[in-house]
Amino acid sequence: MEFTVSKADLVRELSLSQGVVEKKTTIPILSNVLLEAKNDRITLTATDLELGIRCSCAAKVKKEGSGTIPARKLLDYVRLLPDVDLTIKFLENHWASLTCGRSRTRIAGMSRESFPELPQMPETIAEIPVKLLASMISRTAFAISLEESRFTLNGALLLLKTDSTTMVATDGHRLAYVEIVSPAAGTGKSFRALVPKKAMAEIVKLADESSADSKLVFAGDENHLFFQFGERMLITRKLTGNFPDYDKVLPKDNVHTAKLNRDEIRSAIERVSQFADERSRAIRVQFTAGEVKIFSSSVETGESEESVPSEYAGPDMEIGFNAQYLLDFLRATSQEQIAFELKDQKSAGELRPVTDGTEDHYRYVVMPMRI
Repeated sequence: MEFTVSKADLVRELSLSQGVVEKKTTIPILSNVLLEAKNDRITLTATDLELGIRCSCAAKVKKEGSGTIPARKLLDYVRLLPDVDLTIKFLENHWASLTCGRSRTRIAGMSRESFPELPQMPETIAEIPVKLLASMISRTAFAISLEESRFTLNGALLLLKTDSTTMVATDGHRLAYVEIVSPAAGTGKSFRALVPKKAMAEIVKLADESSADSKLVFAGDENHLFFQFGERMLITRKLTGNFPDYDKVLPKDNVHTAKLNRDEIRSAIERVSQFADERSRAIRVQFTAGEVKIFSSSVETGESEESVPSEYAGPDMEIGFNAQYLLDFLRATSQEQIAFELKDQKSAGELRPVTDGTEDHYRYVVMPMRI
């Protein structure tokens, strides 16, 4: 195999594979990227057996073929080359020869035969606006559980319906729910799947490389989910197991509402939380007529208190919350006003952006803490 490719194109596509390549592996081939040259294009494939990515770019192919090279080593080296075309040629012993200007380098590769085959994409289920899916991920991914033992919570639930797209994530202490209700957000078929967190992070990266109005082609089979962004394809294994019944978690009777300026309450919590216990991150939030007060104290660091104006006419209440949980939501939403909906000190609180009646429903449920 021999081809010539633009350094900039190769670096761009190689960079997208780095989040997928297995770095600490007992299977050496998984640290490699598969290069395939055919029809004046090169295709790059990387996988860790759970997640796979396939990218491609234009090239001048002198001799068709395929081979594998350590992905990190190749990217680190090619990045340092001048911004001109480089030629890659695979030799008989699976080594790759790289020529760029006056640079001559050989990198030890491995046989293509031992590289895992990625599954083929089945029939299309839906075409989803790329930025819509990325926005849903950014507003839910932080609520995914980090405990590997709770594997059904190590991803988000994706629900496709004829007139809406929904994503839900929870770690048992909080739940983030986004639903986009509109024909553009809907699909021709209903589909339900658990998307792993690692795959969600790669979707956001691929979305950043896509144009603002582009759509991705989505498909799924019994074991895998497929996200095709033009010439790029992300394939992930589904998470198995039953996701919790989130409908039971979404509060139905939070009758007291405090409306707050997002930036004011976020800044106040950021400052006060500096003096919260480092492990629990607990702060006390006091709701009174026209005002919300935030308190924290720690024997080791000190104490802090702030108040922000609020539209609130309910009974006086003081509730403990994890400051980081509140900040995750306040940093993820872009609306200027947010609503904090409450029932009592022992029930879950709910945060929502105050919208102008759009089809974008964002709800965030946080369990209270004992302080």
